[in-house]
Amino acid sequence: QVQLVESGGGLVQPGGSLRLSCVASGSIFTNNEMAWYRQAPGKEREYVASITSRGTTNYADFVKGRFAISRDNAKNTLDLQMSSLKPEDTAVYYCNRDLPIGWHASWGKGTPVTVSS
Repeated sequence: QVQLVESGGGLVQPGGSLRLSCVASGSIFTNNEMAWYRQAPGKEREYVASITSRGTTNYADFVKGRFAISRDNAKNTLDLQMSSLKPEDTAVYYCNRDLPIGWHASWGKGTPVTVSS
């Protein structure tokens, strides 16, 4: 059974930082490239960042230099360190395998991030 549990979201002021975490079941995590996605109110879900099982990372242009993705293969966890947050980063953040959006069989509940003063 696929299990994805995201946590760490909350309310933060512009310029602040948050660290998101995701615990994934082994069937989805082990040896797979993993990613963070987000969905802002009224918008489509979009890719944020990804990491291979060996640690190679990739980022959407709008988070480059501000976000850092990491993983712990022993614990099946995926993290997203977010810094210099902007109001436009407000969204629900999800983790999942790095696949084209629409290809995923299921999603976790996500963790909401609100950037506001």
